Amino acid sequence: MAIIVNLDVMLARRKMTLSELSERVDISIVNLSVLKTGKAKAVRFSTLESICRVLECQPGDILEYRADEE
Repeated sequence: MAIIVNLDVMLARRKMTLSELSERVDISIVNLSVLKTGKAKAVRFSTLESICRVLECQPGDILEYRADEE
């Protein structure tokens, strides 16, 4: 099971930098970078809500599930 984080895709679509998103959602660049690279083990709903509000998107635009190939 794999959860894919497409935050970089949404940032590119909105022509926004990670630092600009960081300022708008008041989350450190380091924490957003961990999320963006898929290294985060969890994400708070409040964080996801803030990101979606700023990027004008749905959680499914950022998070994607892909089954492991066997």
